[in-house]
Amino acid sequence: MAKKNVDDYLTEGIYGKKQTKRSERQQFLGTIRERIVIALTKGQVMSDKGLAKLEEAMKSNKDAKLLMNGDVSHKFLKEEKALANKYNIPYTEVTNEDADTDIGAVLAYDYAIEKENIFIDDDDISNEDENTETNKSFFDKIKQWFS
Repeated sequence: MAKKNVDDYLTEGIYGKKQTKRSERQQFLGTIRERIVIALTKGQVMSDKGLAKLEEAMKSNKDAKLLMNGDVSHKFLKEEKALANKYNIPYTEVTNEDADTDIGAVLAYDYAIEKENIFIDDDDISNEDENTETNKSFFDKIKQWFS
């Protein structure tokens, strides 16, 4: 590796360290796609859709970390934080004012795992919701109306 000269130090001081795949890091909350186990959109996080899939991923990937979008209100991230605490998974809220992304939360490793499908299909979520709706009791449904 070549020695750094004064220009390199000045450039690094002004613009920050050089990063690989800068656009991917902006989109995926500071990590790159090849490290991601599962990614939820802002809409899925705000509506708590996909929590079962996230919990399933957390059960089987206990060494991963959860990155959450800091632009999403804290009240919407409550369930994700509770799941992370339940499975002892460290979590971080990432706020990047320079980047606008539709990603709400990401479960990722510090190294590449190359998982092909990282997004949750809305069709899978709607089927999951229908199954939980039929299993609820009458009183649970009434409680949900008032909460």
